[in-house]
Amino acid sequence: MDYREFTCAVEERLNQKLTGGVKAGLYSTIKNNGTERTGILIETPGVNISPTIYLEEYYENYREGSSLECIADEIMEFYETIRQERSWDHEEILSYEGVKDRVVFKLINTARNRRFLRKVPHIPFLDLSIVFYVLLEATKEGTAAMSVTAEHIRRWGTKTDRLWADAVKNVRRLLPAELFTMEQAVKEIMRKNAGCGDGSCTENLLENAAGAHDSMYVLSNNLRNYGAACIVYPHMLELIGDILKTDYYVLPSSVHEVVITPCCRDMKGEELDDMVRDINETQVAEEEVLSDHAYLFERNTGKLRIRADCLAGRGIG
Repeated sequence: MDYREFTCAVEERLNQKLTGGVKAGLYSTIKNNGTERTGILIETPGVNISPTIYLEEYYENYREGSSLECIADEIMEFYETIRQERSWDHEEILSYEGVKDRVVFKLINTARNRRFLRKVPHIPFLDLSIVFYVLLEATKEGTAAMSVTAEHIRRWGTKTDRLWADAVKNVRRLLPAELFTMEQAVKEIMRKNAGCGDGSCTENLLENAAGAHDSMYVLSNNLRNYGAACIVYPHMLELIGDILKTDYYVLPSSVHEVVITPCCRDMKGEELDDMVRDINETQVAEEEVLSDHAYLFERNTGKLRIRADCLAGRGIG
């Protein structure tokens, strides 16, 4: 059974299990970096928020021997944890006043998303771009979000600089940054994989820097969702420099987080670039890749730059 046949079979099996007028249908979309993904969109009568469950990982499980029935049961179980019982008030998104307290931002790769960037307000940041979205719902299980397009800001009668000013305030409240050691990050992943709650066991060094004694740190937001954007939070890079008391490299491990490593004499920037590329090729899904090289933050200038000096720039704020 190829992937297309698999998705159709899952759709059919889910519709046999769903009750109360709830229906499952196939849904394809272009995600970050131009990647196409196919999922199951599950619609509930009278509710205008419908979760999409993507099927690529389930297909891999099927190829490894899981039965279609077991996969359908797993999807049903997951659906029960994320299903929405009430509708989002769509009237609120008709005006900027209705969404301005939930506008936030994320970082994406400029070259890989040129077609998307033609349709949305954005701010260049080195070889990356800041784009905006409305965070409708946010839990440890996932988020419900709406990208802010050029058509939205036209209807709202607002501009990109207003989006930026409001988003900067909102991320501090909705998506606060967290800095923790790599050791803590590994423990968090292990706890999550073992089913121990949400896996969170980290001490935020931005609030208490006493434990900042490691060769690698991870910077993300509290949801670990598009947390690489924390590097453009105002004064964030300077604060980390004050904690580490040295220049440091920023390794874009994915759109969801970056790795921070203090500079040292034995460290070669070329090796860090190779490390980032290798991780992207072997460990990161295509839609989650942020960049293929390291960045360097210099404390004396307060600027972040591409390590190879192929493009200079500075942070915002």
